Amino acid sequence: MSDLPETPQQVVVLGGGLAAARAVEELRERGYDGVLTLVGAEPHLPYERPPLSKGLLLGSDDVDSVFVHEPDWYDDKDVDLRLGAPARRIDRGRRVVVVGDDEIPYDRLLVATGAQPRRLPALDGSGIPVAYLRTLDDALALKEALGGDIAVVGAGWIGLEVAAAARTAGASVTVVESAPLPLQAVLGPELAPVFADLHRSHGVDLRLGTSVDQMADGTLSLSDGTRLRPDLVVVGIGAAPDDHLAAESGLDTDNGILVDARLRTTDPAVWAAGDVANHDHPALGRLRVEHWDNAIKQGRHAAGGMLGDDAPYEAMPYFFTDQYDLGMEYVGHVGRAGHDEVVVRGDLGKAVFTAFWLKDDRVVAGMQANDWDASDHLRRLVGGPVPDGLRDPARDLGDL
Repeated sequence: MSDLPETPQQVVVLGGGLAAARAVEELRERGYDGVLTLVGAEPHLPYERPPLSKGLLLGSDDVDSVFVHEPDWYDDKDVDLRLGAPARRIDRGRRVVVVGDDEIPYDRLLVATGAQPRRLPALDGSGIPVAYLRTLDDALALKEALGGDIAVVGAGWIGLEVAAAARTAGASVTVVESAPLPLQAVLGPELAPVFADLHRSHGVDLRLGTSVDQMADGTLSLSDGTRLRPDLVVVGIGAAPDDHLAAESGLDTDNGILVDARLRTTDPAVWAAGDVANHDHPALGRLRVEHWDNAIKQGRHAAGGMLGDDAPYEAMPYFFTDQYDLGMEYVGHVGRAGHDEVVVRGDLGKAVFTAFWLKDDRVVAGMQANDWDASDHLRRLVGGPVPDGLRDPARDLGDL
């Protein structure tokens, strides 16, 4: 639109998570002194989500530790918080966000609405207590319920972290996963067995290659013939981008809000960041990343873009997990083209190793488990050519 001012005077950040919090922080740090409004559907201040399935669920983190900033920070930075009232509509023609009966004007809008857990409607109506883990309130309720017999549907990151927390709390845990291995879609058959062995060694009953067939009268009937009567079922089968407001406003969406390399939508006044953004990465192509590090960096990058910084977002995806005594970091992305080779350095049996996924003589992803000295090397090597000596375990990564 030709009337878009060169310098923004009214910025609205839509979303109450980490990407939104870091965006408003970056805007003020870069000297933006105009009107700044943050709209969040939840009643809580913006918070970090990783502790919800890790420290908070385990009881090692307290509730206050999850919030990005103290309440006074928003007052000091003159951020108008509109919490506990989800936006009803984005009117791009008039450049307003409708929240309740209010219309909040903008000349720059960041949509950072995150994602929502994928649900199992048949399970929701089965009469069996069911929990999903996405919000702070979800985590607090689940923490109180981690006892007795727990069934976890889905062996992705959330499902396995919940299983680890439940076992640590003394619960009996059964994990139901349709794939042959936990995390197989991410780690492949070479590395996924590490997590299968880890959970079995801690007493988790893994039902792999298995699905839920029927749910009635408090009983789960599995495809392998098993019948379970859990006290609680936790569903962790992934998340869907919360992009309905964007789609209703006419923005292009496809598994999230489609943004260019600079996190801009097709509307020159609107950016998207975090879990909801389907980003045209300069090196990796289109992808949507649902991880903590991505929310931080994309929120900050989008803030810079709204203030005129035209640089593309080029950071490699990064995520981490903590399960029992295993800590892991992963950098990069194995795309649809897959990989040619996985190079493992270290001891898979002891779960102390590094691994590198190679494609077309480039390192497309790297992982370390309980080898924290390797973290910086992962970031340095991923995205570049395969270095001489990578396959030689006698060569130190620092020398490559």
